[in-house]
Parts: sequence; C-alpha cells; structure tokens
Amino acid sequence: MSPSMGDSHRRFLQTMMANGIIDEQGAKALYQYCCETHRMQYAPDKLEDFINVINAKLQTMFMEIRKGMSEDDGFQYYALVNTADTDVTRMSSNYADNELELFRKTIDLIVASEKGTASSTDILNSSDTMTSKKLKKSETENLLSRLVQDKWLNEKRGEYTLSTRCIIEMEPFIRDMYPDQIKVCHICHHIAFQCQICENPTCGIKIHNPCVARYFKGRVEPRCPACNDFWPHEIPEVRRPRSQSRR
Repeated sequence: MSPSMGDSHRRFLQTMMANGIIDEQGAKALYQYCCETHRMQYAPDKLEDFINVINAKLQTMFMEIRKGMSEDDGFQYYALVNTADTDVTRMSSNYADNELELFRKTIDLIVASEKGTASSTDILNSSDTMTSKKLKKSETENLLSRLVQDKWLNEKRGEYTLSTRCIIEMEPFIRDMYPDQIKVCHICHHIAFQCQICENPTCGIKIHNPCVARYFKGRVEPRCPACNDFWPHEIPEVRRPRSQSRR
C-alpha cells in the first residue's frame, strides 16, 4: 500500500506553489522542516520518495514536482510544473494572447541563437511581426519584466535566457517544436542553451557549462569525450552549493 499524503506533504506542496521553484538544498531543508513540524519520521535520503507521494496526488490535477539542472550554476532544482498543456498556453491564466505570442517569439530567438540568448532589441523588433494585437514598446518592456519576475526568463545586461523553471517545465514542448534546432548536452542529454561546442567540424557536440566543469575537473589536457580532439574552451570551476535557509 502506497504512503498517504499527510500534513507534512501538504506544507511542502504549499511552499512549492508559493515559490514555483526551489533549489535542491532548499528542498532538502524544507523536507526536514515539514517532517519535524508535523512529527513525521525524517529520513535524509528519502526526499524523492516524499515527493513521489505528492506527485501521486498531483497526477489527477495534471501537475508534478519535477527535478532539473540549472544551466547557470549547475545545481539541481525542483519546480512545480503543469503537465496538461503542451505549449505556452499553460500560462494563459496570467498572460494575454498577444503576450503569449511575444513569449513564443522570444523562445524562437533564444533557440535560434548560438549563445542561447535574445537581446531586448531583437525581442522588441520581433513584436513588429505579431499576428495578434501588437504590443507597444512600454508594454513589451513591462511584459519582459513580468516574465523575469514570474521566473520564465532570466535577464542580464539586456540579454534574456530561458530560466531554469521554464526549461524544466517546457523541455517536452521545446523538443517537439524545434527538433532540428535544439542542442542536447552530450553529458546529461538534456537540452542545452548555455553550452560549449566541440570545434571539430565533424563532431560539434555540445556540453552544458556546468557539465563541462564537472567532466573536465582535474584533467591536465581536456579532450572531447566524443572525438578526442583537444577541447580549446576555458574550463569553468565547479560551483559549490550555497547554504540555504528553510522556507
């Protein structure tokens, strides 16, 4: 008989609903806090089992707590995702149709970019080709701010990337929509936007920056794991998980 969902599970889910996404350290701390608060036996290595109990209940509501890696820091995150819709219509309760169209165009730009980014200028220009009601410049800027605030996009110096939450939730949609354009990491096999590429023209594999850091750690002469050519890119350092307070 499968474990039933108790108050500790409900508190964990409520926090996930409020935050949308939390990192693995935060999830572990929250799991411990929920168990201790509601006097449930706490087992440090049973977080996945704990989440599976919640997911069993969420299945009928077409939702799931799903785990994925951040392209930015390489850490694992848990996101509460919608499994019912296959595209950006999952966001329709919070965004108008023309706003969703511009978000789709932003995804188009990011997927097509070698660096996995879209500039604010390119996004503003793409609004000129909208088939629904065109957004004014101020409306587009406001929309981008909301998409960042709602954790669908990240922004740095006017360049936008897909957030960890967006990639975790929309990876199936992105794979279906852009089968010939998406890059897949040779190491973890998930889609990759922020990545390094083998310069051998007959190879050209892609590896996430955090996966590069872990794979080549301690190697004197880094070589491509696929073709064995010298890997000429700068090898980033493996980032250590930061301490996380309970939420």
